[in-house]
Amino acid sequence: MVSEPAPAEAGDEARVGNKGRVCHRWWPKGERAPGLCERGYQWAYIFSAIRPATGDDFTLVLPTVNAAAMDLFLARFAATLPADVHAVLVLDGAGWHDPRALTVPDNVTLVPLPPYSPELNPVERIWLYLRERFLSMRLLGDTPAIIEACCQAWRKLIAEPGRIQSLAAYPWIIQIAS
Repeated sequence: MVSEPAPAEAGDEARVGNKGRVCHRWWPKGERAPGLCERGYQWAYIFSAIRPATGDDFTLVLPTVNAAAMDLFLARFAATLPADVHAVLVLDGAGWHDPRALTVPDNVTLVPLPPYSPELNPVERIWLYLRERFLSMRLLGDTPAIIEACCQAWRKLIAEPGRIQSLAAYPWIIQIAS
């Protein structure tokens, strides 16, 4: 049996809350731009694996982030891969990415990035794009509302042809993937 080369994937998760992130807006000098403020803290997390060279993605929005949530993400991600494909998933050093605490599927290999190097993970640019375009300057009342806002934002992102590639396809990734 011939196996396809391992696709270069990048994975990460983003925390999205009910606070409505402050972002850059043009506004007349000397005036304060209107904004909304929520009291309290509720969160949801977008887990995503993207293939920068092609724009393929696999994403889950979950209410918690921990090793159990990461296990669920990895199991669902691995189930989407064809039988003859082995994915290499590049991750940052978050505690819930530690392979010793996870059940890593046989068709996935986790590769940690060096500490303090988010610029090497192309998914970080996806999070910035989502926050700037779709998830800022809003109030979200509860966790289901946050999850729905994250799902809507992701659907808008993937509805733009080539957007994931334009944000995440760093030249060095394209060289590795080809």
